[in-house]
Amino acid sequence: MKKITFLACLVFLTYLDANAQQFKVITSVESIVPSGIGRSRIIDAQEEKDFESYTTEQTDEDNTRNKSKRGDIRVKNFEETKLLNFYNITGIRFQNIAANDAVISSKLSAMTADGWELAFVTSAVEADAGDKDGQGIFITRYIFKRDE
Repeated sequence: MKKITFLACLVFLTYLDANAQQFKVITSVESIVPSGIGRSRIIDAQEEKDFESYTTEQTDEDNTRNKSKRGDIRVKNFEETKLLNFYNITGIRFQNIAANDAVISSKLSAMTADGWELAFVTSAVEADAGDKDGQGIFITRYIFKRDE
């Protein structure tokens, strides 16, 4: 009976471990700065960070601070893929957008070939949108997952 219980627990723990998932975020930043003076890139962190190392819990009774510094969060090991800016001196360049689509598609295909599944995509635009709006970025985050 003890052997059956032990075997059942072992099978259950193996099942739980098999369902663990790993996530990875790839970010594309595309400049929407007029005259093409911005920078556009795909960013892929090549190191992992444990969020718990940078997390504190605030309560009325305990107001302790995490001892880690902001600089500790920085990732120094990352892959940076160049993209073209949306604008050049003459205005919006649809050819640049098509080129970026091809490069981003290549990155997504490589991630899929490495066993990652695209789970979510989210994007946003940042610009002050005033009359003299001369700055901005279009950012997209591609969130991948795979079984560990």
